[in-house]
Amino acid sequence: MTTNPDHFPSLSALLRQGLGDAIAPDATGLLDMMTDDISFEFPFALPDGLTVIDGKTALAEYLPKVGELFTIEAMMLDRAFLSADGRSAVLEFTSKAHANKDGARYDQTYVSVIDIRDGLISRYRDYWNPLIVLSATGGPDAVNAVLKSG
Repeated sequence: MTTNPDHFPSLSALLRQGLGDAIAPDATGLLDMMTDDISFEFPFALPDGLTVIDGKTALAEYLPKVGELFTIEAMMLDRAFLSADGRSAVLEFTSKAHANKDGARYDQTYVSVIDIRDGLISRYRDYWNPLIVLSATGGPDAVNAVLKSG
């Protein structure tokens, strides 16, 4: 099913591990795991940062920009909670990464709240520590200049 480049294969693998059979078996890449109308939300967004990305097309445009900022070295699943009906989940995980600009560490802890519809992720609420982003990148202006470009 993969028709899109997978900018974050470690996240795709982590989602597969945490969500298991709740995700369609042929959805191998990150974008393949999302519905066309995905709502990707950032409740702890940076000042003037993106708070929501609506739709798979917008998410496909956003992901390479994150890749410009950070290189993910590894992602480790700490805990996964999947509802009995397989329609929602909460994942706790960590990443080891660095900022591409100057190599500053970007080791982050995440909690993701996920809604699943027909074997695909329809809503993804991404909770992370904005102070770690700021420390690794030098501030919100530098991050927003990349993420809001284009």
